Amino acid sequence: MIHILYENAAWLPPLTRALEAKGVPFTAIFVDGGSFDLHAEPAPGIYVNRMSPSAHTRGHGDGVVFLREYLAHLESRGARVVNGSGPFALEVSKVRQHATLEAMGISTPRTIAVAGTRGLKPAARQMGLPFLTKHNMGGKGLGVQLFRDLAAFDSYVDGEEFEPAFDGVTLLQQYVEPRDGYITRIEIVDGRFLYALRASTAGGFELCPSDACQIQDDAFCPVGDSGKFGVSPLTADDPTVLAYIEYCRIHGIDAAGIEFVEDREGRRYTYDINMNTNYNSEVEAVAGVHGMDAWADLCDRLLREQETERLSG
Repeated sequence: MIHILYENAAWLPPLTRALEAKGVPFTAIFVDGGSFDLHAEPAPGIYVNRMSPSAHTRGHGDGVVFLREYLAHLESRGARVVNGSGPFALEVSKVRQHATLEAMGISTPRTIAVAGTRGLKPAARQMGLPFLTKHNMGGKGLGVQLFRDLAAFDSYVDGEEFEPAFDGVTLLQQYVEPRDGYITRIEIVDGRFLYALRASTAGGFELCPSDACQIQDDAFCPVGDSGKFGVSPLTADDPTVLAYIEYCRIHGIDAAGIEFVEDREGRRYTYDINMNTNYNSEVEAVAGVHGMDAWADLCDRLLREQETERLSG
């Protein structure tokens, strides 16, 4: 049995449809806080982590805290978790993402992490202009603002429009102006490159590609305008793709959408890793690849391997 741990019902159908098409048995478990017995054995099967760092924007912030502990419990009892506790710790912390990317020689924009609000203005004086603000535990472009002068930043911090981060950590990050007005997102599942997506930054930085955001007209995910997303010409042998695949292997990441921006000199800066990755059906139709089918294949393989091990043990 596949146990899907989720908090956003709108993002669930593409995965469940893919599992149903392959005949993979599953159960969906809504997670928003709760309790669990630390001495109890988990139900047999494969667990799939579909918790989003943006859960608190839907009133499900307790789910993030709960799942952080529950995934560790599952793994301590021998359960296999797709995008388990290690990947989830990266998912909910851009600070950890940047640290681990830099450790592998993958360039990231210069970033200062600020806990609380008192240190924001002093930290801004250490940044070159222009710079971005964003939330450490983000998703959906939360807290992303572009500042070209310090007076505007100071007014933002002091004003009513300031958006505090859920975990209290705000990032100030070097703004890398895209050479062609697009960022690129590389989709990887089970160690395999699926395709790369291009997203226009012309309308802002809240660039969730999910169909669900379009359907819901989510104010945080303005992706409805045609032409905002397209297929990137990147191929599986691109050095950045290969570096991302190795990064996922080292950190035990089963599925991820990893984003970079290329500056005018052709330098690439990686700035975000999304492990609760969602997909855009129009782009996938052009690419001829479907991300959730790859998730279903992964779940099917893991379930079969688990059953083989059980029978041979």
